[in-house]
Amino acid sequence: MSTTKTYGISGMTCNGCRTNVEKKLNEVPGVKAAVKLETGEAEITADENISTPELQAKLDELGGAYKISEDKNHAPAPAEHPKEESPSGQYICPMFCEGEDKIYHEPGRCPVCGMFLRPIEKVQKPDPNAKHQHGHGHSHEKPVASASNAGKYYCPMMCEGDKVYDKFGSCPVCGMNLEKIPEMTVKVEYTCPMHPEIVQDHPGNCPICGMDLVPNQVTEEEDQHYKDLLKKFWISVACTVPIFILSMGDMLPGQPISKIIPYHVNAWIQLILTIPVVFYTCWMFFERAWTSFKTWNLNMFSLIGLGAAAAFIFSLLALFFPQIFPAELKGHHGEVHLYFESAAVILTLVLLGQVMEAKAHSKTNSAIKELIKLSPAEAIVVVDGKDKKVSIHDVKLGDILRVRAGDKVPVDGIVEEGNTSIDESMITGEPLPVEKAPEDKVIGGTINGNHEILIKAEKVGSETLLSQIIQLVNTASRSQPPIQKLTDKVSKIFVPTVIVIAIITFIAWSASAVPNSTAMAFSNLLAVLIVACPCALGLATPMSVMVGIGKGAKNGILIKNSEALEKMEKADVLIVDKTGTITSGKPSVSEVVSGNAKFQEKDILQIAASVNKNSTHPLAQAMLDKAKEDGAQLLDVIQFENIAGKGVKGRIHHMEVLLGTPRLMKEQQVALNQNHEQQIEELQKKGNSVSVLAIDGQFAGLVAAFDALKDSSIEAIKKFQDEGIEVHMFTGDNKNTAEIVAKQAGIKHVQASLLPEDKLNGIKKIQAEGKKVIMVGDGINDAPALTQADIGIAMGTGTDVAIQSAEITLVKGDLKAVHKAYKLSKMMLRNIKQNLGFAFLYNVIGIPIAAGILYPSFGILMSPMIAAAAMSLSSVSVILNSLRLNNSTLD
Repeated sequence: MSTTKTYGISGMTCNGCRTNVEKKLNEVPGVKAAVKLETGEAEITADENISTPELQAKLDELGGAYKISEDKNHAPAPAEHPKEESPSGQYICPMFCEGEDKIYHEPGRCPVCGMFLRPIEKVQKPDPNAKHQHGHGHSHEKPVASASNAGKYYCPMMCEGDKVYDKFGSCPVCGMNLEKIPEMTVKVEYTCPMHPEIVQDHPGNCPICGMDLVPNQVTEEEDQHYKDLLKKFWISVACTVPIFILSMGDMLPGQPISKIIPYHVNAWIQLILTIPVVFYTCWMFFERAWTSFKTWNLNMFSLIGLGAAAAFIFSLLALFFPQIFPAELKGHHGEVHLYFESAAVILTLVLLGQVMEAKAHSKTNSAIKELIKLSPAEAIVVVDGKDKKVSIHDVKLGDILRVRAGDKVPVDGIVEEGNTSIDESMITGEPLPVEKAPEDKVIGGTINGNHEILIKAEKVGSETLLSQIIQLVNTASRSQPPIQKLTDKVSKIFVPTVIVIAIITFIAWSASAVPNSTAMAFSNLLAVLIVACPCALGLATPMSVMVGIGKGAKNGILIKNSEALEKMEKADVLIVDKTGTITSGKPSVSEVVSGNAKFQEKDILQIAASVNKNSTHPLAQAMLDKAKEDGAQLLDVIQFENIAGKGVKGRIHHMEVLLGTPRLMKEQQVALNQNHEQQIEELQKKGNSVSVLAIDGQFAGLVAAFDALKDSSIEAIKKFQDEGIEVHMFTGDNKNTAEIVAKQAGIKHVQASLLPEDKLNGIKKIQAEGKKVIMVGDGINDAPALTQADIGIAMGTGTDVAIQSAEITLVKGDLKAVHKAYKLSKMMLRNIKQNLGFAFLYNVIGIPIAAGILYPSFGILMSPMIAAAAMSLSSVSVILNSLRLNNSTLD
């Protein structure tokens, strides 16, 4: 008779957990289980009494994450998510189970996947390629790489997406050594030059002699893992060389080893020397192999473990039970050939490969390390007219900092006093120093020229551009491009296929008529298992990505994820904005026209500048600069409103002021007569952008501004066109000005007077033709278009909104940098394909040779030791090929 009982289940956090638990419980014979996520309960119907330990044992197969209890009231409650309040009152599933448009108005769980709903402002669409595995068979949101992850570890093959580990070890999926995430900030110690024993973490005076303590950047300790591997390697070498000599010495004329050392003594010495190699220095390879078979995530260590274990066990049996072997495997005196030297040499060579990889891996993080070194150790804060040295970590928003000639700018800020030139090449990639005057912005980590300045701190800590660059590089270098899917698919079937080939090789050689066929079969089986190691295949993509992302950062190209670079290489169309992209982005007022007898030109400029003082548009800045130059006093504005893509409005004293495009005037019923329109057209034909000023609904005047074309824009556009990329210009400016600028820049396709939504629809239309689109804009007004484009590139300062709104951000707003990014994408993809081609070709050639395909015709065989050496060198070759990207030029 069946009974139904309710149990408590703890550890479930989403619908994937619920599904796994329910499926596993239903695997128990005679059990029918229904699990509820909301209540953390399992209703179990069974034909006989099933014990709780038996059910728990079944759940433990999922990795021990779930617990079952007979007392549902005392079972640990299901994991709860902290409630986050949404200012808008709208929530969305972070996994987008019901699409991106499905909105919920109350917090709770998604009815599809069970994930907790999140405030809509905080949700980003998840990367479909990134998985955060919990070891129980499903994926959660991938964690965001941040300063909190510094010093932690990750798998360089990204087997579990962006998952990080607290301690060093091997990846539970592929067995690769975990890599350390570099620190995100510089570490500084202060010491006395006269008394080096005085060391502290903050500025001050020496307690012995009173001298100022000198800051020193703490050099990163040598990789402890590398040191441990190197130590084990030399122990392996010390054991393996004598084994090799004892085993192979009789191949010399006169068989000198046999004459000096009898077979049994020789064999015991080989065993004793092999034990430290197998059970100490290289035991980790067998642990990884066992894990790979236990979880059925077959990888390079599956093959290494099989081959080395087979050689070692074969040799043990041959030493202790020689009578079980056929006569063809025995020598003249009844001894069986041992493979201790194969096991030891194979493992030592694999260990050598691991040592070389550990050393080479550190070079791929060089970009982050170099960026960190740009940050100064300390700053000079001016307090009540006195200078005070403080640690860079103690600088606060609003602090006034003194930057002496030749010093590094400590944080992002604005010049308060002084004029100088600053070398920004380490951030922007541009070699020429940039002139700075009061109210100009400066970037932390850049180098001041030959004049002292005072700056006001505007961004500190993780908010500085340098910190954001480091974080972007850190995140992007561990992202996976779509091409990685090819490698993942191949790897899943590669190892089982190799094992099958090895078995067929053994059977074929055993059945052949060659002398000592069984011994030959065993040797070739080992060679196939070892030579086919897929390490090079797995490293092909992540190594190129890490180096390529770092290369971009050094050239002022901030890449949010590697997928953007892969998509960019396939682009057909480049769409550029006008202001700040093709032009310098710093227009200047060229003409002011009064259209009302009540107002003179200076009044028109004063009113236009006043209503614009809260706007961030380049034309607004041009009017403010001109007003300041003329000594005009700005007026107070209330009820200010920014009309996106069209203009601004506000109230000044008793006047209703409207400033913007002719199109805005028509929408607001401001009459423009034929004379006004003619004036506007004439100014536009000179290349000016014209703003119309209306007061109390009546035309009052015009303000024309001219934005010069960048010389670099013409050069960059020509380069794109020469490479077959179609260039379009989308601008909100008028048609006359747009066509003049487009003609000067050599652009054939122009669309003018576009609102943000017009740009968005224009991109959709081009994409409907099957073309891949790169959109270049300022990252703020063009955010919808940047999001819609296949690749969005934000120009300008590269801070805040710009970094978040585009897949690629250029620190220096220049089309030449866009072409550099395009060239980098082609170089990185080419490098990945070279690595993959090399890895595939290596296995295509190596496996048949190891199996003995050349033996019948040429008498050529590959020994297991040569196979091990070739396997180790192949992965190192892939890393070295990836590092070549560092030496390439993007100009």
